[in-house]
Amino acid sequence: MNHKILHINSSGRVEGSVTRDISAQLVSQLQQQTGYDTMKLDLAEGLPFVDEQWIGANFTDPEQRSDRQKAKLALSDSLVSDLQEASHIVIAAPIYNFSVPAVLKAWIDMVARARVTFRYTENGPEGLLKGKKAYLVVASGGVPLESEFDYATPYLKQVMGFLGIDDVTLINANELGQAANEADLTQQLASIAENS
Repeated sequence: MNHKILHINSSGRVEGSVTRDISAQLVSQLQQQTGYDTMKLDLAEGLPFVDEQWIGANFTDPEQRSDRQKAKLALSDSLVSDLQEASHIVIAAPIYNFSVPAVLKAWIDMVARARVTFRYTENGPEGLLKGKKAYLVVASGGVPLESEFDYATPYLKQVMGFLGIDDVTLINANELGQAANEADLTQQLASIAENS
């Protein structure tokens, strides 16, 4: 595993996005504390959905894949490679209609791959992306985080754990976005980056 930070944005809003702003500042703090390079992925630009050809290619033995199948998996391979290279993952996610943006779900479908990022064992699934740290920077327009109506944060934590990433910190971007001033916000994010 290389020491890199993977910064994933999923908000459809570019200007004035709380999750984009808070996650960018968190990444800045992590860079200052670790010296690691950052890989940026903006999901708002769009991702394809898993389809029959993708599934067929994914479940074909790698040695037996045709050129067309390899091409079908090329984007997924690249997204998985980014995850494998990262030691820190920062996912910025607004809550849309009680859950994650569709494009973030599309990313999850592209990176949750049997025999690549998880495997089946006699004791159940085992994640293969161990030893990584994830930060979930989540904002909601009214759904309290971790309430019975919040299906986004439990889902993201479940996905991370399924992939082997058990060290997960949830950051309430709504609360941090209401910091008294920029210095206070910077201090809070520095503390989160250092202590989690």
